[in-house]
Amino acid sequence: MKKELKAVCFGEILFDVFLEHKKIGGAPLNVATRLKALGGEVAMISAVGDDNNGKKLTHYLDNLGIDTRGIEVKPNYPTGIVNVILNEKGNASYDIQYPSAWDKIETTAVNKKIVEEADFLVYGSLSCRDSISKKTLLELLAVAKYKIFDVNLRVPHYTKKNVLDLLYAADFIKFNDEELNEICEDLHSNKKSLEQNIQFIAELTDTPTVCVTLGSHGAVLFHNNTFYHNCGYKVNVVDTVGSGDSFLASLIIMLLNGEDPQYAINFASAIGAIVAQSEGANPIILQSEIDEFLCDFSKKKHHQCKRLSKIQFAIK
Repeated sequence: MKKELKAVCFGEILFDVFLEHKKIGGAPLNVATRLKALGGEVAMISAVGDDNNGKKLTHYLDNLGIDTRGIEVKPNYPTGIVNVILNEKGNASYDIQYPSAWDKIETTAVNKKIVEEADFLVYGSLSCRDSISKKTLLELLAVAKYKIFDVNLRVPHYTKKNVLDLLYAADFIKFNDEELNEICEDLHSNKKSLEQNIQFIAELTDTPTVCVTLGSHGAVLFHNNTFYHNCGYKVNVVDTVGSGDSFLASLIIMLLNGEDPQYAINFASAIGAIVAQSEGANPIILQSEIDEFLCDFSKKKHHQCKRLSKIQFAIK
């Protein structure tokens, strides 16, 4: 990193419960963990129950050096639990317990000050399924310097209105391709190609940076009116939990440190691929692993990635 960026992540912190084990998770927590691993100064705004799981989560974040002053304790609500089901390809589906403590995050002088002092705030849509946390998020967005929206749609925990409110607040939006397709349909886009729909969203919401991940096909970044592509890295997927979160954290660090956007998306895609070939959301990643993936990309011809701009959406 060129400088130590101050980050704050807002939303769910929880335990992902698999068939035979459970792991600490939640998209904002995963983003915070990777930001910290990349050298950022990171704070977490969330809530836990007054229970053993809540104590474990707070202790975990404290040990990583993540600021937990913005994590509230809610005696009347349990710490979040998500039952994770993996299919034969390692792709995850989620059963998210409601209500959880993180549904009831309230605005405090402490978390408002944390956001005011940060360089950027990362947030998602899931934390807005409850009116209490949504109200708090909107109040914090009003004082944030730079706002990064990780769309992260989880059926049935979002509404079109909530998503639109969060899109319009953002300076930087990250989708996966299915989320972009769904939202463009909801907004009655008549565009067909991936790049056209990215520009549609960027212009509609006046957002200078939009990124779309494409699973094994890589990612596309629209940044300051220019497109950048990475066509993906071939890996043996163990599970995809946290892959997009680490991708986003890495992309944020690179772009906000002024790195070349093409290098930024290559670097972020490498991090995401390494996470996908590992168990769990937050594996330790060595620089040598990243370098190997970046070297692999440099050997590919750029026209292989440019074809991503021609991907067609099935707009209904």
